[in-house]
Amino acid sequence: MSAGQLAVRRGPGPKTLLHHTRRGLWTIGAWVATLVFVLPALWAVLTSFHPEIDAIRNPPSVTAPLTVAHYAELLTGDLVGPMINSLTAAMVSTVAVLVLAIPAAYALSVKPVPKWRDVMFFFLSTKMMPAVAGLLPMYLIIKSLGGLDNVWVLAILYLAANLPLGIWMLRSFLGEIPRELMEAAALDGAGLITMIRRVILPLTYPGIAATALISFIFAWNEFLFALNLTATRAYTSPVYLIGFLSGQRLFLAHLCAASCLVSLPVLIAGYAAQDKLVQGLSLGAVK
Repeated sequence: MSAGQLAVRRGPGPKTLLHHTRRGLWTIGAWVATLVFVLPALWAVLTSFHPEIDAIRNPPSVTAPLTVAHYAELLTGDLVGPMINSLTAAMVSTVAVLVLAIPAAYALSVKPVPKWRDVMFFFLSTKMMPAVAGLLPMYLIIKSLGGLDNVWVLAILYLAANLPLGIWMLRSFLGEIPRELMEAAALDGAGLITMIRRVILPLTYPGIAATALISFIFAWNEFLFALNLTATRAYTSPVYLIGFLSGQRLFLAHLCAASCLVSLPVLIAGYAAQDKLVQGLSLGAVK
């Protein structure tokens, strides 16, 4: 009998069994972690279709009657205004971040300016101070300028908050572009604008998509400035959601429905850009 036949009859060795055991444990752990994060979201979706009296039952009832009344009331009621405010502030700030971050990242990576490391550290240092520490002076300045309860002021603040992150991300993406391509484009007579439009932007599109999506998510979910700098006209979706925290009436199902609607634009944007997002986040990680 050959050695190979003996190995087959004896079965896998202890190292192989240990490898399969570890792999199985990692798989089980991944599924448990997924369920921990996904089940509350699924339960919130299910609760949003229940009447309020059934939504607060303990233990909860899965077989309770379903209704779309909460969604109909929200879509025809006062959620539309905050959603428009959130979309306006997030979209305007995201576009402005890209418009300013792309040339800044180009200057810091492709054509480095003197002391570019100091410039990058300065951008990073703006994220070191907690936002709440600058809330009071920001409030006083904006109040003196008459900018309270203004969605365009929120867009400017979100731009200032996300611009350092956008520059850091895009600089790492632009740094991966082969210099030979840009040198060849320069030899062919391409100017700066042409080089950026026809060489740099197509190669860094995944990174630009990742930067845009992250900036949009941060702006969409921002709560502190929106809560303290808006009142009745420019308040955003996160501020709208806390209005359901009341001890005088049952709002659990209504809150779940509003949360699902508020989360929908981010989920749609992430799903639409998932391929570019994965490419962009992995760009520059492996050479």
